[in-house]
Amino acid sequence: MIKLWGGWKSAAEPKPEAAPEAPAPAPVPAPVPPPEPAPVVVAEPPPAPAPEAPAPSGGWLSRLRQGLAKSSSKLTEGISGIFVSRRLDDATLEELEDLLIGADLGPITAAHLTQALAQNRFGKVMSGDEVRRILADDIAALLEPVAEPLVPDPALKPHVVLVVGVNGTGKTTTIGKLARQWRDEGRSVMLAAGDTFRAAAVSQLKIWGERTGCPVVARETGADAAGLAFDALERARREGTEILMIDTAGRLQNKTDLMGELQKMVRVIRKLDPDAPHTVLLTLDATTGQNAHAQVEVFQEMVGVTGLILTKLDGSARGGVLVGLAQKYGLPVHAIGVGEGAGDLRPFEPTAFARSLMGLG
Repeated sequence: MIKLWGGWKSAAEPKPEAAPEAPAPAPVPAPVPPPEPAPVVVAEPPPAPAPEAPAPSGGWLSRLRQGLAKSSSKLTEGISGIFVSRRLDDATLEELEDLLIGADLGPITAAHLTQALAQNRFGKVMSGDEVRRILADDIAALLEPVAEPLVPDPALKPHVVLVVGVNGTGKTTTIGKLARQWRDEGRSVMLAAGDTFRAAAVSQLKIWGERTGCPVVARETGADAAGLAFDALERARREGTEILMIDTAGRLQNKTDLMGELQKMVRVIRKLDPDAPHTVLLTLDATTGQNAHAQVEVFQEMVGVTGLILTKLDGSARGGVLVGLAQKYGLPVHAIGVGEGAGDLRPFEPTAFARSLMGLG
């Protein structure tokens, strides 16, 4: 007999089988937080066209006078200060020449104008008003040979206008204004966003395209500008468009790269039309003064500029630079801009410009 806990039991009795152990309960996993919902990306609609600046009140001559007010007041006050009961002698001529140079007409033009004044009036007492009238007539005579409106050739389909200039001179805005004017004349116009390095320039041109009802050929940022120009010309020819305006980059800080890009663009365009571009338009910011001369020389070297547009005269005291540019380079001056509105870019009129520059009504 074997003593067991709780009594005696025969050893012969079979040992009861141990009940199988219940399996250990599986560990309860820690609650997993539900996955965060993926952020909903809402595509932003394209920016609405910025409203056009309203044209200032008054006619074009009034706006021109207002635009040149900073330049004309400097000249008017200076000339009135010099010619106060004084004879036209060497001293007054030297003062006048310095004043004209300071107003950005340039030394060559200033010398030409003072010498012309001295020819028949040396030794005479002259008033400031009389001097300003004579100078206005002489300046108009200097400018007359370069005044040439930009008129697209209807025999070309399309007339290709390559617009060049330093960034910030108003290339894209000038393209939009010309497009508006030509569309108002009933012409078909296509725009090409060739400044592919600046997304802002492409967006701005698209806005002008919406405003004017002109198709815009554009690519992603950094795309090959020459390839875009080729595609745009191909499409314009296929659709019978009358005018194709091509915007370009203006990164003068790296002249070599910019020259290569512009020259490549011209080469590629000429594969389709050996005579294109038919117009190479250089935009110049009047506020840069004498730096405009350097820009003309650089872009002449790059692509052979055929005509000029002077912008931002309304914010400049250096409007006289146009006179020096005309005399030095003899390039056609197609238009001048005195504001942001489409109507503030007008064909260049030498007499109106010269009289406004000299503060004459």
